Amino acid sequence: MKKKIMRALTLGLSIVCCTFALNVQAATTITENKTGTIDGYDYELWKDNGTTSMTLNGGGKFSCSWSNINNALFRTGKKYNETQTHQQLGTISLDYACNYQPSGNSYLSVYGWTSSPLVEYYIIESWGNWRPPGAQSKGTITVDGATYDVYETTRVNQPSIKGTATFQQYWSVRTSKRTIGTISVSEHFKAWEKMGMTMGKMYEVSLVVEGYQSSGRADVTTMSINVGSQPPPVTKGDLNADGSINALDIAALKSHLIGATKLSGTALSNADVNGDGQVDALDFATMKKFLLGMISKF
Repeated sequence: MKKKIMRALTLGLSIVCCTFALNVQAATTITENKTGTIDGYDYELWKDNGTTSMTLNGGGKFSCSWSNINNALFRTGKKYNETQTHQQLGTISLDYACNYQPSGNSYLSVYGWTSSPLVEYYIIESWGNWRPPGAQSKGTITVDGATYDVYETTRVNQPSIKGTATFQQYWSVRTSKRTIGTISVSEHFKAWEKMGMTMGKMYEVSLVVEGYQSSGRADVTTMSINVGSQPPPVTKGDLNADGSINALDIAALKSHLIGATKLSGTALSNADVNGDGQVDALDFATMKKFLLGMISKF
């Protein structure tokens, strides 16, 4: 009788394990130019030459590496049908976190295109050994508590979503690098338009890792796009979004730092209490001071 029960349990466990295995989608790795969709996010690897690899981990997350390239872009995001402006789509924001390790010229950026007019745009969060785009700033804007220089450049007879064309490039470039946070994308669009930089019908909003005549690698561990509503408020230190900063939040941060669990999205942004673009032991020490009453704000 016991043997029959054990055999039944073993069979049941085997079925469960097999079912679980069937439901888990393995990561997909691509090495050449390709587009597609995974978990509701569009992805694209584009290069003109060289060695590239992009592993798609689902939910907008990916890792990539490149070497001996002239130009290569790795991105995930949302592509649209060029029938609506950003105002018609609604408020756009993007949460991200990336272990970004370029060697040479590279960008970590919100990236996309519009048509009518044809525009390629960048919201640069971090870069390699050269700060783009090497032009004269049109002025500065403040978005998400950070200062960005704004640039407009012209590309003549260059590759685009419409083939070889001449088009404008719009740039917001942070004055200090970061690799984690929330980007209020629509606020950049509004600021550009106030400066006379016209946006067209939306083709794409994505997070891109771009390399130019360089090598490097990156691991995007968080990437989500919120469209059509206001982004959740950023309350530094409130990791579990319960409206207060307490021992539960510092416990969640400690668990993240030792690798027991992983924060993502708004919780990860809120954990960067010292605003240096990273979540590390310095944030833990700052939160501890706050809870002990040694400081009253972040």
